[in-house]
Amino acid sequence: MEHASGQPPFTYPEVGATSSELPAGYHHFRLRRRIGEGRALFEHAGAEILDYRMQKGAGVFHEASTPKAEPGTQLTVRLGIGPLGVTAPCRVVYVLSAPNQRGFAYGTLPGHPEIGEELFAVEYDPADDAVYGLVIAFSRPAAWYARLGGPVARLVQRYVAGRYIKALSTSA
Repeated sequence: MEHASGQPPFTYPEVGATSSELPAGYHHFRLRRRIGEGRALFEHAGAEILDYRMQKGAGVFHEASTPKAEPGTQLTVRLGIGPLGVTAPCRVVYVLSAPNQRGFAYGTLPGHPEIGEELFAVEYDPADDAVYGLVIAFSRPAAWYARLGGPVARLVQRYVAGRYIKALSTSA
């Protein structure tokens, strides 16, 4: 079933929940790491996030319908290795453009092995000039193989999130 806009519906009802309290009934994930300091780094990293640098640097970016993340952008990520990989469809839910926070969140679409949402952001702390990479997610398995993966899938999620932030810190 498609929305009136002709786009496929999100696979979960809590669209936009990574911007506030994460919903019950999902695995919650949060990783925040310092990537450096200075307003210039924050501005650069914020622009890189909107260019999908975190996904590209982690090796999971496949394609997107716009060159920069914006609400409604359809994108796919490639999860897995070689022939065991799956192309997972997502759509950008919102873009952050606050004075001390930049980034975007995408939500899963039909065909994605997980159900949920993930936020990719950078934060600037004016108190100490620190810049942090941030990944926040809530998810649960949709496909049988994602359910079968259980705890291993959570380890992979943590590993990939670390690669997202590393890609951001090496792009500066």
